[in-house]
Amino acid sequence: MHLSARWRASAAAVLATVTAGIGAVAAAPPPAGAAAACQVSYRADQWTGGFVGYVKLTAGDTAIHGWTVGWTWPGDQRITNAWNASVAQSGAAVTAVNAAYNGDLAPGASLEFGMQGTWAGNNTAPAAFTVNGAPCGATPSPVPSSASPSPSRSSSPSPSVSPSRSTSPSPSASPRPSASPSASPSPSGPPPAGCTGALWCDGFEDQTGTVPSGAWTLAYPDCQGTGSAVVDTTVARSGSRSVRVDGTAGYCNHVFLKSTRDFSALGGVWYGRFYVRHTTALPAAHVTFLAMRDAADGNRDLRIGGQNAALQWNRQSDDATLPEQSPTGVALSRPLPVDRWVCVEIRVDGPAGQVQTWTDGSEVAGLRVDGVPTADVDRQWLTRANWHPNLTDLRLGWESYGEGADRLWFDDIAWGSARIGC
Repeated sequence: MHLSARWRASAAAVLATVTAGIGAVAAAPPPAGAAAACQVSYRADQWTGGFVGYVKLTAGDTAIHGWTVGWTWPGDQRITNAWNASVAQSGAAVTAVNAAYNGDLAPGASLEFGMQGTWAGNNTAPAAFTVNGAPCGATPSPVPSSASPSPSRSSSPSPSVSPSRSTSPSPSASPRPSASPSASPSPSGPPPAGCTGALWCDGFEDQTGTVPSGAWTLAYPDCQGTGSAVVDTTVARSGSRSVRVDGTAGYCNHVFLKSTRDFSALGGVWYGRFYVRHTTALPAAHVTFLAMRDAADGNRDLRIGGQNAALQWNRQSDDATLPEQSPTGVALSRPLPVDRWVCVEIRVDGPAGQVQTWTDGSEVAGLRVDGVPTADVDRQWLTRANWHPNLTDLRLGWESYGEGADRLWFDDIAWGSARIGC
């Protein structure tokens, strides 16, 4: 899979094209109530012409049962995609309504929703927010006024980027990812919670050293560079341990945590659930953080990662992507938030040739293969007739095909033959 003209053209098109703003009208807001004591904060990662914004809502002393967060853009921002909320924009005014699974907030509890959008002249952060129609205290994070691209979201992939493992260019030195976030309190007890019905689940609590062992081993496909994976006792979603991956940019710096389990009991249908915490937003160039070997495809990998700053699937043998890397296709996927745990669920049905993907319990529309070719989603994927994967292993880690470095954590992993849930 060398970097094809199709890949370069599609990536450039996505990064250069401003997609239409969200036109759907959000559901009617719930009745106003007890918003004055809440807190709303906003932060954004931006590049020339685009941004990913994150809104964090924290309840005060009173629980919130159903919420609508409103604000007015000071600049010319237009929202093109959102997750964990239904977002509608009219002029500069924006309303975000809770999803079915996150409408209730206990006193002091927090949640975060996000959006992807475009801007031309001004990407200033909102100055004030309302919750259920009432003013809510806000602590907006300033957005840099510079329009220069973020290092992890370059305006176009480097011509030297190769999205395959078929050649081995010399790795170049890359800066290490940013330092790990400070540890937050975690409940004690054997993790992970909520893996009823799984064939197996693992929260790494049986690991006794820093080098993964037992049910896990380290793997470096093709060559070994500066990427590393260690058992971490400072950051965990539950319990006291997780696995931290320091993924550096450039071919050969990949590193994976490979399961030593026997997956044959799953048969042809795999359901997976894992929690991942990224430090850096997904880059424009192609990266992978989960790989599964497909015995029906010459033992090439079926991969999950990012491209054009959004979550995607990639088939190593022919570089097919899900969704298609068009502006419309990418808008049907979603970026992954940073500095918090995200629940990712997958379904791969080999006999049916189908794929589904969820984040935090919500299905990602652009990450579905249902056997019927859909433009901008799985049409390219289904140009290969009779695709029926036969998965045989599981690897979690980081692989960059040129650009893209990250420090990320994995925890509370579960795999089974029925959906497990978050």
